[in-house]
Amino acid sequence: MKKIIKTTFFPAPLKKSSKKNRALIGVGCNIGNCIRRFKKLYSFFNSHPRIDIIQTSIIYKNPPFGYLNQPWFYNTVMIVATDFSPYELLNFLLYTEKKFGRKRSFKNAPRTLDLDIIMYNNVKIKSEKLNIPHPFFKNRDSVLVPLALKD
Repeated sequence: MKKIIKTTFFPAPLKKSSKKNRALIGVGCNIGNCIRRFKKLYSFFNSHPRIDIIQTSIIYKNPPFGYLNQPWFYNTVMIVATDFSPYELLNFLLYTEKKFGRKRSFKNAPRTLDLDIIMYNNVKIKSEKLNIPHPFFKNRDSVLVPLALKD
């Protein structure tokens, strides 16, 4: 059953930052204690000198897509301010996924943490390594529902 979850940091109210770039990050998890992992991710981002958390959404529990034989996902979105460029942010997010135990066994496999750049300022990038805005976000409840319920 689809479910909306609220915790200490999700949703978190709007904050200010002097960092010049804004990014919308999609966050997903379906292995282990995802809610606790999201709290640890919040703390990790919050303590990083090049990331300011501007706002977070509710957590949305929803069914998988693509590969269906796996647990349901917990998803949220975070708006961050950063001094990272889009490619630096991508590398930081890939590092963060690995730090939180992400293994890439096959496409759409279960995961401890999935971090996607949904938007970055008004930038458009289409490359082999990075697509901004995220090409499928408008079709995914895992992004649209949390985005609609970020307050």
